[in-house]
Amino acid sequence: MPKTEAELMAFLAELGIAASTKRHPPLYTVADSQALRGEIAGGHTKNLFLKDKKDNFFLVTVGEDAVVDLKQIHQVIGAAGRVSFGKPEMLMELLGVTPGAVTVFGVINDTANRVKLVLDKNLMEHAVINGHPLTNEATTSIAASDLIKFVEATGHDAAILKVSA
Repeated sequence: MPKTEAELMAFLAELGIAASTKRHPPLYTVADSQALRGEIAGGHTKNLFLKDKKDNFFLVTVGEDAVVDLKQIHQVIGAAGRVSFGKPEMLMELLGVTPGAVTVFGVINDTANRVKLVLDKNLMEHAVINGHPLTNEATTSIAASDLIKFVEATGHDAAILKVSA
């Protein structure tokens, strides 16, 4: 079973990571979430769940306004050829979330380490990063340095690459 929001918060607390969470109606797109601007400071994320032709999976987390060239990104992230979006079933199996709730925090559910996480360099220039806490009915804010700490504590590498234009 995928971890719950409460289990994610407990994991962050165990790591000594301060997090603040704001509840809101379900948000499915970046456009939906932009209605909350001003209420939640920091870098807001957009997440791309991708796969290559060899069934390698990638979670690419960028700033909400980032432009990503999906025809070229495979060269930056180390994919075997061009990438496509991963199927919802694999998203649930690997990251424990549904479309509309894709989040960097989903790596907590990737216990087999099948997903390569890529954080956009431009996003990581923010002091605070915001993401869904495994549900699209809330937004959790943590320090960028704590995001790295969280990612590494899940057994993933925090690959910081320039993926946005």
